[in-house]
Amino acid sequence: MIFFIGQVKRFLLVLVALGLFSSALADERFVLNPKCPRGFELETPDSCELRTLYQFYTSTQGRGVGGTHTGLPPHRDGFSPRQIDLGRYLFFDPILSGDGHISCASCHDPAKGFADGKALSVGAGGLTTERSAPSLWNSAFLTSFFWDARAESLEQQAVAPLFSPVEMNNTPRQLLRSLRDNRHYPRMFAEAFPQSPTLSLTDVYTALAAFQSSLISLNSRYDQYAHGNHAALSEQEIAGMNVFRSFVARCAECHTPPLFTNNQIAVIGTPEPAGRPLDIGAEATFGSSKLKGGFKVPSLRNIAHTAPYMHSGVFADLRAASEFYTKGRGHAVPEGVEMQLHWHIWEPKLTDHELDLLVAFLETLSDLSFMPEIPGELPSGSTPAVQIGNVSQTTLAKGRTTRALRASQ
Repeated sequence: MIFFIGQVKRFLLVLVALGLFSSALADERFVLNPKCPRGFELETPDSCELRTLYQFYTSTQGRGVGGTHTGLPPHRDGFSPRQIDLGRYLFFDPILSGDGHISCASCHDPAKGFADGKALSVGAGGLTTERSAPSLWNSAFLTSFFWDARAESLEQQAVAPLFSPVEMNNTPRQLLRSLRDNRHYPRMFAEAFPQSPTLSLTDVYTALAAFQSSLISLNSRYDQYAHGNHAALSEQEIAGMNVFRSFVARCAECHTPPLFTNNQIAVIGTPEPAGRPLDIGAEATFGSSKLKGGFKVPSLRNIAHTAPYMHSGVFADLRAASEFYTKGRGHAVPEGVEMQLHWHIWEPKLTDHELDLLVAFLETLSDLSFMPEIPGELPSGSTPAVQIGNVSQTTLAKGRTTRALRASQ
């Protein structure tokens, strides 16, 4: 009998050991990366700093408006590698939504330029948002967020979608409960925020901001041309760049290189889709009628991947969006509505050939070389809520290789 009891005890100990071993293996799947993303260097043990050739250009006004040697404005960086990687998991994990089906990536899909390919995004319960999803590339350089500029930081920007009943439809209490009750996230947050006594909403916002600040796109064929490789652009594309920068078209006045945005609000009189009322835009944010119909000037980086265009997705392609500016100042403003249109909005009268050249140039602004790895699996056990396209398939394959390398180091 004593022998039998001893055998049972040993058997139970083996089961416990196997359970602990299995748990350890499970945790190994979600070890936060101690290395900075591509394009960043570890300046201190807890600070990833952006490195780009544009940092050699000190002037933000060099060589005319948006000249090829114009420098970059200030940007957000300095997050730790683990904070960035935690933000990456959170970004793709539908655990952040109330029903567990929508993630940040549902409306900001890497395969669609971190937009979603829809005129108006679809949120919780199939509800439709009021505006299109803006791209997140180069968010680190932006000074305001949302089309109407109502948020001043990436952290502030993170709050609204999480708790909007039309978007992710969560509550602060439920979000914290979901993360704290999860098997993996408390440990991951403790690694990324060792000074925090417990998992907090502030840490959630910081992690999401850290990841989004790492989405850098500054190595397009245009950039290679700007840095001296004049073979990077064709004659047609160079001609398109000249149209873009010309005094006639004046595109660069608002879409100023190298970011291809001036970070300002502009009233251009964009039409609304048929049957939709006027969106007053930034007037609601700042309480000024001068900003009626005003919206943030979006960056044109990776613009070829983010159709449809404008705040309401009213234009299906780049040609239609470009042609809008040639049809006359204020031609789409509803009758009886007064708008103080931006002074650069006039009637350039570009020819069909010039429009073709312009679109050809805009397509050179694509750069996906720093595309982040999409997690193949998530701490919540859910599948990443993105539509897996060619880009995502590539990054998933790259992710499997990366995880294998990490396991061997």
